[in-house]
This record gives sequence, structure tokens and C-alpha cells, in this order.
Amino acid sequence: MKNLSHIITTPRITEKGAYLSEKGIYVFNISKDATKQDVAAAIRAAYKVTPRQVRVARVPSKSVMTRGTNRPGKTNAGKKAYVYLKEGDKIELM
Repeated sequence: MKNLSHIITTPRITEKGAYLSEKGIYVFNISKDATKQDVAAAIRAAYKVTPRQVRVARVPSKSVMTRGTNRPGKTNAGKKAYVYLKEGDKIELM
């Protein structure tokens, strides 16, 4: 069995995520090498709920200007997962 502790890095706390969580859809930042099956297994292990569907999206890096130094920089790229739960299931995010 695969080590699932590194698959889900953090919950993705945004306005959109809060709106979706009311509908039973939760958003998580995941590792770059994670697959849908890995995410589903990690959710089952960590939160004791079975996802009905998992969608994965790539988050591109973006160009930013650093305040004060006027030097260009980049944000980190990554992946996020939308985890759909069946009606009645919930995940408590702190």
C-alpha cells in the first residue's frame, strides 16, 4: 500500500471553496504527482468518508512583483482537487 500522508497538503480556503463546501464539494491542494485514485484513498483514510467523484486541476504559476524591491517573481505552481461527497457526508475543516 502507498504512503498517503503526502498526497493532500492543505485544504484550499477560498470564497469559492466555502461556497462549494455548502454543496458537498471540498477543495484541497495536493502534491504534483498525485492521481485521482490517490486523492480518493487519502480522503478515505484522513476523513473517514468515501468521495463520489474527484476532479483534479493544475494550478499554473503566475508572475508577481515583489513589493519594495520592484523585482519580478513567480508564485509556485501546483495541483488542486475537487472532492465530491454524497449528500449527508461532511468534512470538518478547521
